Amino acid sequence: MIEWFTWLQVGIAVGAGLLCLGLGLAGRTPADLTLGATLLVELMLLAQLVVSLTAPLVGNVPTGSLLEFYLYLVSAIILPPLAGLWALVERNRWSTVVLGVTCLSIAVMLYRMNEIWFVQLA
Repeated sequence: MIEWFTWLQVGIAVGAGLLCLGLGLAGRTPADLTLGATLLVELMLLAQLVVSLTAPLVGNVPTGSLLEFYLYLVSAIILPPLAGLWALVERNRWSTVVLGVTCLSIAVMLYRMNEIWFVQLA
């Protein structure tokens, strides 16, 4: 992992989550803005996958369990497509709320992945 990139991801995931949550609670159905924000979170997770696969090869190894880290990462990568599919099938305000909760959950998962990589001792 690259620490600044992780914090950037956390910030974007929190921003996207609050945006989707606010719009959903205001009664807005899923639209390009909310689905696009969730897609941005997904794209950054895929970039994080590439970074985390190449980082150990150049000497940036995790301090915690690599298995636990990848379980978090794969779970986080799976969430946005599932939430997006839900939002496309069930187009109501609660689908937008689900997108927001998904993005906020990913922010928490990214924080935990950061701890596993940099802070936790095996």
